[in-house]
Amino acid sequence: MEEAATCRRAAREAVRDIEPDRLHDVIDDHVGEASMTPGALALLSARAADENIDFASISNRAAGVQLIYDGLRLTRTLARTEPWAESDDHTEPNLDVLAADVLVSRGFYLLARTDAADKAVATVQAFGRDQTRRRAPDADAPALDGSLERNVLELAVIAGTSAVGVTPSAATLDTAAALADGRGSSFSSAEAVLPDSPGALGIEATATDGSGTDSVPKSASDR
Repeated sequence: MEEAATCRRAAREAVRDIEPDRLHDVIDDHVGEASMTPGALALLSARAADENIDFASISNRAAGVQLIYDGLRLTRTLARTEPWAESDDHTEPNLDVLAADVLVSRGFYLLARTDAADKAVATVQAFGRDQTRRRAPDADAPALDGSLERNVLELAVIAGTSAVGVTPSAATLDTAAALADGRGSSFSSAEAVLPDSPGALGIEATATDGSGTDSVPKSASDR
């Protein structure tokens, strides 16, 4: 799938400069093994809104969505498994914690000056609230965990369509979120989750006052 391949390349490029090397390798491994469903959906949504869109021009948006998801997904896994309890050597889990933080931060960096920035913040905030609620004895843990997937697919559609200056309808966002239904708290391959044709997404959008921008801050101090 072209969208998935483009997203993976962009995501790996976005974290290429992470140091030290050991941390970079941990992050690159997570990106290399992850389903590219969120980032690929951003590209597919952009193409649904504008069939002539050049993926290379908006690949940073796809990478931003993907990295935020990968970081939150890793955070959720660490909270579930509590790897520190399994060994006296906490080096690997500590590296994973740092990797999760870097992934989310770099994702924000890539989306900071786009129309998807607010939704990116809302996605992370919702994740924090849901994971806090999950600790309650009567919590519906599967539903709370799975809300990340629904929210990140909405983020992907907003990131993609806003790249060509349109705003997705509420119905479109519902359609995107529904792609996560029945999949638990994980995605299989992008090819298995996403439709083959951009038109199958049912993108119905209205023009915004201006198109999104893919410019990123000159300083990466927030990484």
